[in-house]
Amino acid sequence: MYWLLKNVLLGPLLRLLYRPKAKGLENIPADGPVILACNHQSFIDSFFVPLVVKRQVVFLGKADYFSTRRTAWFFKAAGVIPVRREGGSASEAAIQAGVRELRNGHLVGIYPEGTRSPDGRLYRGKTGVARMALLARCPVVPVASFGTRELQPIGKKMPKLSGRIEVQFGKPLSFERFYGQEADRFVLRSITDEVMYEIMMLSGQEYVDEYAAKVKADQSRADGSEDVVGGSATDRQASAGSAESEEAARISP
Repeated sequence: MYWLLKNVLLGPLLRLLYRPKAKGLENIPADGPVILACNHQSFIDSFFVPLVVKRQVVFLGKADYFSTRRTAWFFKAAGVIPVRREGGSASEAAIQAGVRELRNGHLVGIYPEGTRSPDGRLYRGKTGVARMALLARCPVVPVASFGTRELQPIGKKMPKLSGRIEVQFGKPLSFERFYGQEADRFVLRSITDEVMYEIMMLSGQEYVDEYAAKVKADQSRADGSEDVVGGSATDRQASAGSAESEEAARISP
């Protein structure tokens, strides 16, 4: 179904409407486990990254996407792995799901920010990306998408029917020097910050040293509404636990 969706059902339409371009594809290893660490501007980021990559990309996605038959079939066909984001054992399950895919030699796409950017800036990364890289002993390729936020801003259910999309892939980052130190929170933070720096250099985004989920929750409280910028109750739950041990695995879009 993944091949059919990408090459027959959806991919040709996306290519026709948006003419996506890719730069740096040579930076993605031809085989073996690799993490694609992406900035997160829009819901449709998860459409265009796999579209321009020759290898199949497995994304970790919110379990909410699988709550109804109407959407579940699509995300299963797209190779999305459902994960819950409430924290605790659910967060650890997300990490292990990604590691299993990596140990099977797959490309795994994640969003280190943990949720979509509320304002187009790049926010502090959560350390799940670092734990996965160390546990699976694989490189991390930084990824920057351009144009997706304009195509489908947060809060819009449908994307515009025209626009230009570009996806850039940076050079793979190796963290072999830290193998075996996946329990060291200082190592995890150092790796995550390095990954976020490379994404920032690729994307040109302004960097904010705060978690995007916390910013969304603060904006919701200030506005007195539940979902002022596209954040959800799940996003606010994600912002509640700020300790590194809790936030390590909240890596789904």
